[in-house]
Amino acid sequence: MTVADSLRAKLTAGLNPTRLEISDDSERHRGHAGAHPEGESHFSVTVVSERFAGLPRLARHRLVHALVSEELSSRIHAFQLTTLAPSED
Repeated sequence: MTVADSLRAKLTAGLNPTRLEISDDSERHRGHAGAHPEGESHFSVTVVSERFAGLPRLARHRLVHALVSEELSSRIHAFQLTTLAPSED
C-alpha cells in the first residue's frame, strides 16, 4: 500500500469526509532535505468533514495527526493540511 493509499484509508475511516484530496508533492521537493528518492515524502491534504464543525483549527489538525501518526513519524517529511467543516467548503 502506498503512503497516499494509507492516508486515504485512515482519513476516510476516521473522519467520513465529504471531500478528501491528497496530493503527493514530493517531486517538487526532489533534492531537498527530507525528500526520499522514491517519493511519497511531501503531501498536501484537504479534508472536509462534519467532525470539524465547531472545532478550532488546532483541534482539527490534532485530530488528523492522531489518525495518521504512523505515517507522519516514518515516511512523511512535510504535511500541508487544510481542514474544513462542510459549511466552510
